Amino acid sequence: MTRTLSLPPYAAAAMLALWLPALGHAQSTSGSAAAPARLPSLAEVRQLAEMHLTLSAVHDSADARAAQAKNKTPDAQLELAKQKREAVSRVIKERGLTDEEYQRLRFLVSSNAELRAQFDSIVGKLTGAPVPGRVVAAAARGFVPAAQLPAGLVGTHIGHVTTSYVDTPEKAGLLVVAFAEAVVASQHATLATRTPTDLAAMKLHAGHVLHALDPSLQATGPGKGFGLRKAAGGVAQHIELAAKESGASGNVKIHATHIATAARGTLSRVDQAVALIAQIQAATDAKAAASLIAQLASLCSQLTSGADSNADGRVDWGNGEGGLQQADEHVKLMMAGERRPG
Repeated sequence: MTRTLSLPPYAAAAMLALWLPALGHAQSTSGSAAAPARLPSLAEVRQLAEMHLTLSAVHDSADARAAQAKNKTPDAQLELAKQKREAVSRVIKERGLTDEEYQRLRFLVSSNAELRAQFDSIVGKLTGAPVPGRVVAAAARGFVPAAQLPAGLVGTHIGHVTTSYVDTPEKAGLLVVAFAEAVVASQHATLATRTPTDLAAMKLHAGHVLHALDPSLQATGPGKGFGLRKAAGGVAQHIELAAKESGASGNVKIHATHIATAARGTLSRVDQAVALIAQIQAATDAKAAASLIAQLASLCSQLTSGADSNADGRVDWGNGEGGLQQADEHVKLMMAGERRPG
């Protein structure tokens, strides 16, 4: 379903600023009105999608080097940042674009719902990943077929987590929707890191992240409209209801604790991300906002993966480490332990 994107004033102003060069070329010397700005063609959207994947690899590789202990000195960080900027510039130049043309194309696509849908579809075809914001039922993480659920109210509550829930988009399971919203939040937090000197663009994408986390705080955006906060809270609530039923097995009770704890670890990160976004939206300086955006991107990546807080080489469901991935792992362990015939 296509959503209409309502841009805040700062984003509209930024879009206008990006359009001005094109409008200026179209204006005649006699001072007649400029022709309407041309939206990108499908070929240009495809070009941007291909560039996005290439640039993502550049950023990921550079960020991995920057995170190494041997590169933690200020001089090393400056040199790595320089190398990353040069690599990004090479990719853009190889595609026959100037940096200004690339930024304008990227901004227009990210700000137009139809163009963004085209972009996401192309990226999905190139990578095989589900289109952001859409739940792919049987293939989605967190999904369990109804035939595999335990009998009675135990299975009903587990099904609300894994299979179907009446209030969610497309009546998907709460954990399935949580994954979909987390993906959107992480994608837009990453997009915000691409423009560290553009305050308006960073605020725009921070708003998109907020919509995916909690649409009661940001009504419009590219998420499902349900929100990760509500979905993860529902996962914890309904898996614990399953464990409290008289017919719940010891296996269900054990893993329900693990699933609920991991879901609440995700909720804690949602709260931290919302607080960061409030600071980003209040920022008046691009440099300060960029520092907060970097923190937001790191935090949003942990919504799904969790975090190895105690540096023991693994992410546990407890100790505040767990994320949606750990909840999903314990759903699988729980279902394997039930061994109900299909």
